[in-house]
Amino acid sequence: MSKIVKVGMADLNVAVSPDKIRTTGLGSCVGVVLYDSMIKVAGMAHVMLPSSEIARDKTNPAKFADTAIPLLLEKMEKLGAVRRRLTAKMAGGAQMFSFSTGGDAMRIGQRNVEACKSVLEQLKIRLVAEDTGGNYGRTIEMDAETGILMIKTVSKGVKEV
Repeated sequence: MSKIVKVGMADLNVAVSPDKIRTTGLGSCVGVVLYDSMIKVAGMAHVMLPSSEIARDKTNPAKFADTAIPLLLEKMEKLGAVRRRLTAKMAGGAQMFSFSTGGDAMRIGQRNVEACKSVLEQLKIRLVAEDTGGNYGRTIEMDAETGILMIKTVSKGVKEV
C-alpha cells in the first residue's frame, strides 16, 4: 500500500517506492524533484526564494534554492542515492501577478527557476524535464516507483514528464 508524502511550502522530503511525493500551490515557487532510478528514491523541495544570502531569517534552509537542493541531496544520499545517478525535474516559477514596474524583485518566479538550475549545475545533477513559467499555479506529484512527475494545473489539465 503506497502512501503520499506531502511537502509543504519552504519544505523538503523524500519518498521511497512504492510511495509518491507531492506538493501543492506552486506559484512563483519552484518544485525541484531529484530521482535515483536504481533504488527508486524521489526527493522534492518546494523552493520559495532564490538565495539565502540576502535573507535576514535563515532558520529554514528548505526555503531557498541555494540551501534546499544541497540539503535534499544529503537526505537522499543517506538513503543510498548516488549523485551521479540522479536526475532532476522541476515545475513552477510562474509570474502570478502582472506589475507595471518591471523591477527584478517582481520576477521572483523566473529568478527561482534560474537559481534552481544554477544549483543543479553546480552539483552536476542533470535537469531532464521542466514545466516552468506561465502565470498559473501547479501541483506536482512524483511516483517513486516510476520516476514520472505529474503536473496538475487548473487551466491546463494534467501532464506527465
